[in-house]
Amino acid sequence: MSTVNAPPTVVSQDLLNSVNTKKAVAAEGSVQADQDKFMTLLVTQLKNQDPMNPLDNAQLTSQLAQLSTVTGVNKLNTTLESLKASYQSSEALQATNMIGHGVLIEGGKVDLYNGKAVMGIDLATGADNVQVIITDPRTGKDVQTINLGAQPAGTYPIAWDGVPDPSKLDAAGKPITLANGNYLIRVVAERGGEQLKDAKTLSFDTVASVSTNVKDGVKLNLPTLGTVTMGQIRQII
Repeated sequence: MSTVNAPPTVVSQDLLNSVNTKKAVAAEGSVQADQDKFMTLLVTQLKNQDPMNPLDNAQLTSQLAQLSTVTGVNKLNTTLESLKASYQSSEALQATNMIGHGVLIEGGKVDLYNGKAVMGIDLATGADNVQVIITDPRTGKDVQTINLGAQPAGTYPIAWDGVPDPSKLDAAGKPITLANGNYLIRVVAERGGEQLKDAKTLSFDTVASVSTNVKDGVKLNLPTLGTVTMGQIRQII
């Protein structure tokens, strides 16, 4: 009786690779990476424990609880980063709608041009009497005081025509206007005879463009006042 030997079965390397797939390496700092590190340490600890003094169940439970805590914190951080990115995207969209609009931010200067200027004040608390005093930085002298009377708490834009005394006229019979340029402003707010410390002056500028990145978030670029954040804007005009 003759014996016929079957030819050996040849298995391709591609088939072997598809069956014996390698575990993907988790990204450094990810939740999966931290879990892998913890489990590697735990298995190593179990393999090398003293047979006469095995790992106590309470210790094992405690370590597993620590893994759960770390995993939960990492997942929370991942969720917060996702929310942060979504918020920045929404904030950037909102900021682009402000391009070309005037804004008021905390500042102590006002720019007068051809008898036109805009500034503002921010009152954290109401006041019985509010005055905005304008100073010419070239001479150091106060050139005008704007009396606003009693005002409740809030943010108020103020239009200024640069005319310190309407009764004084030029040769053409028009009120004399101060020269174009930058002027200093300060606010004096009183309540019950005491000066308030939470009253602030606001400067005006126009949003020219918007910048955004992961590190610094959304920034508004103002031609005169520079770069500011959305949180610095007190009012959009």
